[in-house]
Amino acid sequence: MSKRPAEDYENGGVPLKGGERQEKPEIVDEVGEFEDEFEDEFESDEIFEAGVDGRPDAERESEEKADSMDVDQQTFIVGRNKLEEGQTMSPDLTTYEMLHQLGTEWPCMSFDIVKDSLGDNRGTYPATMYAIAGTQADPGRAKDNKLMIYKFSGLSREDKGLAEESDSDDEDEDSESILEYKSIPLTSTTNRIRAHQTPALDSSRPPTTLTASWTEAGEVLIHDVTPHLTSFDVPGTQITPQQNKPLSTLRMHKSEGYGLDWSPLISTGKLITGDNNGSIYVTTRTGGEGWATDSRPLVGHTGSIEELQWSPSEKNVFASASSDGSVKIWDVRSKSRTAALTMQISNTDVNVMSWSQQTNHLLATGDEDGAWAVWDMRQWKSSSSTVAASKSSAVASFNHHKQQITSIEWHPTDDSIIAVAAADDTLTLWDLAVELDDEESKDTGGVADVPPQLLFVHYMPTVKELHWHPQIPGCIVSTGSSDGVGKFNVFKTISV
Repeated sequence: MSKRPAEDYENGGVPLKGGERQEKPEIVDEVGEFEDEFEDEFESDEIFEAGVDGRPDAERESEEKADSMDVDQQTFIVGRNKLEEGQTMSPDLTTYEMLHQLGTEWPCMSFDIVKDSLGDNRGTYPATMYAIAGTQADPGRAKDNKLMIYKFSGLSREDKGLAEESDSDDEDEDSESILEYKSIPLTSTTNRIRAHQTPALDSSRPPTTLTASWTEAGEVLIHDVTPHLTSFDVPGTQITPQQNKPLSTLRMHKSEGYGLDWSPLISTGKLITGDNNGSIYVTTRTGGEGWATDSRPLVGHTGSIEELQWSPSEKNVFASASSDGSVKIWDVRSKSRTAALTMQISNTDVNVMSWSQQTNHLLATGDEDGAWAVWDMRQWKSSSSTVAASKSSAVASFNHHKQQITSIEWHPTDDSIIAVAAADDTLTLWDLAVELDDEESKDTGGVADVPPQLLFVHYMPTVKELHWHPQIPGCIVSTGSSDGVGKFNVFKTISV
């Protein structure tokens, strides 16, 4: 087993103890003002009392209003404004309940959280969690790629002043965050990876955890990582070479792809995969270690399959998003092998998609141009042809991000909260329940071009994927890279 403290490779690769971090962008009330650390500390000693500086009150008030406008114009919007040479940003730690940055040897551009037996709705610290990921080694070093199985532990809370309010009796709030891992050799970069758990027949045994890895080589690898997860907490557990081999290697696709999802309603295991040629295949576990893939693909998209997601409530229904700008709804029982519904929702690629777990008719999508939207699928009418849907017909749509959306996900228990990651190096949290008219926006001191629904902005270089932790309310895990090394950010804000 390899065990290492969380590291910040941007700090020269020096291990950091718990609580010590390199400064990152400062985000104050979601849209922070940049402060120059070299700013002149001396201010004028001249003080004017109201009404005694020789000027009429109206003149003084007019000048104060102009000064206020100048300040507004200088507001630094993370992800929109650019730092000047030599300038840095750091996070406002008072806005985080928990914030940890952990480094990995190679970037892991796709990952998934593994549910554990530590309990649901937990808020104790230090926190522990488990995840799986696929690496993206440097070009020319494909054989260095691995399937990674992680344990994150010692994740302490940020504001120690809140410790008295915690229900926890933990003795070590300041424990050092630890990253432990097991790895399975791969020979290709992982484009997308997802985990699925099958309940054990014996309640005394842990569930079986399967992973599906969509590789750059055009194969989908299915592994059983149960023994790897067990080894973190059961001393003496040995991993055999046989346990590192895939249960199955799916080679039906003619090109690589990114679309991948396990059915949440089929416990034995049912998988959909989509490739860059626009073909979608359904693979089902047949019993034991057998897997069967439908001989005929589901076709209809004219572009690559960017995202696939099963319905959270209908076991035979799933959605697909494509670079052709459309979203299709499919029923795997259809003999025609064509989509039941097609909506043209964008003039550019639809990169990512998320189906609400709480309100099953809501679907969120994110585009190549930085726009994202929420759709009410009850308004989409069945048709044999493609139907165009403008952003004006969406439940909500936003153009705050100016670069491609790389990940989007609904809060698992609150259908008004959505997390969005973009190529502008930001991860934003949104509250769709906020509805302010123009007058109310002025009263709240809103910043121009920043929607009132924008709840929080977290800065993370090259952020690629995010997931809410299903058992730690409000906790987000995200992955990205910086200077060729991988980064995981684990955080929880005080606002969610």
